[in-house]
Amino acid sequence: MEKKQVSSGAEKAENLTRKKSSKQTSAKPKTKAAVKDKTVKSTEKTQHVPAKQPKKTAKEKVVNQKKEARENKKILKAQIRAEKKQKRLEKKLDAKQKKLDRIAMLKERRAERREQRKERKALLKQETKEAKIERIRAEKEARIQARVAKREAAAAERQARREHRLKVRAEKRAAKNEKRHAPGFGGWLAAVISLGVVTLALGTMLAFGWMYTGGMQADMASIHTESLYELNSVIDNLDANLSKARVANTRNEQVKLLSDIAVESEMAETILERFPMDMQLTQNMTSFVNKMGDSAQSMLYAVANGKKLTDSQIATLNYMYETNKQLKETVNGIASAAGEGDILDMMRGNAGGIIYVAFDDIENTPVEVPTEINDGPFAENTDKVSAKNLSGLDEISAAKAEELAQKYFAGYGVTGVNCTGEVNAKQIACYNVTVSTDDGDMWAQISKNGGKVVEFNSYKDCPDKNFSVERCTAIAEDFLEGLGYTGMKAVWTSENGSTCNLNFAYVDDGVIVYSDMVKVKVCEERGVVTGLEAISYVLNHTQRDIPSAALSKAEAREKLNTNLEIKTSRLTLIPVEDGERLAWEFYGVYGDNDYYVYVDAKTGQEIRLFTVVGTAQGRALI
Repeated sequence: MEKKQVSSGAEKAENLTRKKSSKQTSAKPKTKAAVKDKTVKSTEKTQHVPAKQPKKTAKEKVVNQKKEARENKKILKAQIRAEKKQKRLEKKLDAKQKKLDRIAMLKERRAERREQRKERKALLKQETKEAKIERIRAEKEARIQARVAKREAAAAERQARREHRLKVRAEKRAAKNEKRHAPGFGGWLAAVISLGVVTLALGTMLAFGWMYTGGMQADMASIHTESLYELNSVIDNLDANLSKARVANTRNEQVKLLSDIAVESEMAETILERFPMDMQLTQNMTSFVNKMGDSAQSMLYAVANGKKLTDSQIATLNYMYETNKQLKETVNGIASAAGEGDILDMMRGNAGGIIYVAFDDIENTPVEVPTEINDGPFAENTDKVSAKNLSGLDEISAAKAEELAQKYFAGYGVTGVNCTGEVNAKQIACYNVTVSTDDGDMWAQISKNGGKVVEFNSYKDCPDKNFSVERCTAIAEDFLEGLGYTGMKAVWTSENGSTCNLNFAYVDDGVIVYSDMVKVKVCEERGVVTGLEAISYVLNHTQRDIPSAALSKAEAREKLNTNLEIKTSRLTLIPVEDGERLAWEFYGVYGDNDYYVYVDAKTGQEIRLFTVVGTAQGRALI
């Protein structure tokens, strides 16, 4: 069959169509390959997903580890709490046992002390004079050594406190210097974060530290409990010895008792200084026992030198006994009621604890410090180096002294005067003169310079009372005028049986000059002066230039305790350690006690305070 003839143009079109079909056919496989490649790539991507799986597993491990750490920490804390609880229980039982042991030990010590006192008493009965002198000397040296050791310990403690204060100040200065360099915002943020972490850590440390120091606190509480029992024992011993010292009349017994009182007072002071409380709560009690020890030592030296206790010293013993008796009741109550918890309250400064309350009551109770008891304000003022009132006066002879004595005591019915010698008393050279009268002999001292009566005394009994205090005061004033002591005013009166004791002070332009004092004794039966002592006047009286008061009476009165009910007031010149000072004197009443308060007329400072006490010899001041 003959092929169909096709034109060249048609042939070209057919060829083009065929080529196009061929391209389309060849393009399909390429698309499949591409799809296959894409699938492979997708598969590869899918196959790379397990590569991220290890990261997820590590995170889970960390979480699990943290959970395990927390669980372990909880278990550890529980174990620590259980161990500490067990330790607390053991320490509590141990403290209780220690307390029982301590009480038993104190009982044993008391028994030993009783035996020692018995043995000491037996030895003293057989003691020779030489042995006694040696014993007193040894006791004195022991007390001196104890005081020196105490002062050295106190000095060391003060030095340690000073070094600690300096160290604290240096640390504070360093901290301030660091704070001056303020950090930027980043530093501030870091500081806040650090502070939070440190605060949390510090809170934990404090919590655990408190538990840790619990044992130490228990030990300290045990020590302070023992101190309390020791104080109670010492106060009990002081009560017994003071009670016996009031009535002891033999030299040996007085020496023994006064020695014990001096030693026990020092022990009480030492114990009080160890108490972990504000010194203001023990200030009155410490001051009292300190002065009690000083007074006992002063009396001990007097008795050891063969002297008898004076009336004022006996009155001091009575006062110390009564005051110590009050302290004994309080301390006994504390010792019987206070437990370990109360001791811890005291250590922590808990003002509501029974120990703090008890000591606060003592501090608020008037506990006067026993100074040497005198029969009036500033009655003892003779510590001067020269007799001012006699300066420049002519020296008299013994015959002139007898002549003056005849004149001074003319109203006594003098039958004879005799100069028996010379004496130096308180920096004053005097003649000793015996004056014989119808009522008996009198003894007088007349100064060699000026011929003044410095002292005189008579020995006639005065059993009855026929003259009042006012009449006795007038009699004494007339007698002083006759002796040349003019311008005097009675500033103190006290009756002892039928004898009236008066203190006269010089008045300078309305100001009472207590330094220039004369003491007079008047018999209320016969109405005559039976004794005189003018040593303070002779030593101190001179021409003075007294300044005006900077404070008015009303201004000075505002400085006083409002509880004091003022009865009288006046301007005075009083003796002080560094000379004399102008002061307002206020006499007032508070409760059952009478007080004399002296306020500096320039500064308003309360410089002296006396309280009136009743004694067997009449009224007296401390």
